[in-house]
Amino acid sequence: MSRYQIACTVQPQFLPDQSAPHEGIYSFAYTVTVTNTGEAAAQLIARHWIICDANGLREEVKGLGVVGQQPLLRPGESFQYTSGCRLRTRSGTMHGSYFFVAEDATRFEAEIALFVLEEESSLPRVIH
Repeated sequence: MSRYQIACTVQPQFLPDQSAPHEGIYSFAYTVTVTNTGEAAAQLIARHWIICDANGLREEVKGLGVVGQQPLLRPGESFQYTSGCRLRTRSGTMHGSYFFVAEDATRFEAEIALFVLEEESSLPRVIH
C-alpha cells in the first residue's frame, strides 16, 4: 500500500427535468466518492476537471475544494458529494484530478478516470 493513495469513483446521472434538448441543454449530475486508501491523512485542496461534449468542445474547470469543502481524509475514510454540469450535446465525457496535501506536507494528485455523460434513452423501461 502506498503512503499517498486516493481512490475515486463516479456515478453520473442525466437530469431530464433540468434539461431542454430542443434548446441544446443537457444537464447531468455526478456523485463522486473519494476514499483515502493510503497510509497518511490527506486534505483535498483543489480540483481540475476536463469536460468534453460530443462536438469536441472542451472546458476546463479548476478551483479550490469540492462543493465548498476541503475535506481531510484519514486512512480508510471517504467523502462523497454530488455536483453537476451542462452540455450542449446529448453525450460527453469528464475526467480530471484532485490536488491533495498529506499530513506531512507532501503534495500529490489523485486522478479521476474518464467517465461518460449520456442522455438516457427516451424509451420506457420495464421494471420487474
